[in-house]
Amino acid sequence: MQENPSLKYLFIVNPGSGNKDADSWSKEIGEFFKEEKDDFDIYQLPEKFDLKEIKNKIASVEPENVIAVGGDGTVTMLANILAGKNIPLGILPGGSANGMAKELGIPETPAEALAIIKEDFIKNLDLIKINDDLCLHMSDLGLNARLIKYFDEGKLRGKIGYAKVIVRALWHNEKMYVTIRTGDAEVKRVAYMVVFANARMYGTGAVINPEGKPDDGLFEVIVVRKLSVIALLKMLFRPGMFNPKHIEIFSCSSAGITTTQNIHFQVDGEYIGRVNKVRAVIQPGIIKMILPKNK
Repeated sequence: MQENPSLKYLFIVNPGSGNKDADSWSKEIGEFFKEEKDDFDIYQLPEKFDLKEIKNKIASVEPENVIAVGGDGTVTMLANILAGKNIPLGILPGGSANGMAKELGIPETPAEALAIIKEDFIKNLDLIKINDDLCLHMSDLGLNARLIKYFDEGKLRGKIGYAKVIVRALWHNEKMYVTIRTGDAEVKRVAYMVVFANARMYGTGAVINPEGKPDDGLFEVIVVRKLSVIALLKMLFRPGMFNPKHIEIFSCSSAGITTTQNIHFQVDGEYIGRVNKVRAVIQPGIIKMILPKNK
């Protein structure tokens, strides 16, 4: 009986994510595969790179699996490249925010995450096409996108920094006026934030979308109409359905959002800029992901 050929893994390491450098990741990965027959390659992203370089690397190596070593931004970038292709994507959490890894039950301990990759349990997940980008996890308009912008600019650090921006938003009543179209329905709302969710929780563990599933052919539009301490605590400690007067959820396969002014916008933790129109359409089962078997 002929032996199965060795699997080939291409680990794409983003040294700009988290606190661990590329050499440390290479050591962790090398130690794990020391007793294994599987072939693997490690590609460290340079400080400045473009997607063409990554696509060329994947084409030259011809891996059976690609592994994102980084945070949500790295995972989403590779999901965009591999969408619609027959190459599964795995996650080795290595970012300051690992929201999708948490959502999928992938532990942050490298050896445990590598063991899941080795098991090679693959499932097709959805992506949301939002304007010109593909979203694997969470995108939003409003308050959270502005926080991400401030964080990227170095104007925001730590919980005190976040708290100051939230208090400022509440004090100045910084809301937006939105029109939401889903199918034949249209609603108008005043909100602090509008979320496009392909999952349940943010990287902080706050559950914004209690019924969300990344493989059901749907996504949720969540309208945060009122910010309250009770709602925030519920997201963190007692996830469940919200008071619709505070947080409203629409489940759909497509949605169009317009605002009366340009609003801060982010996709999977990457700040995009200010927009006044967003078009979102589900792309069912378009990405193959390596997951824990119990997920």
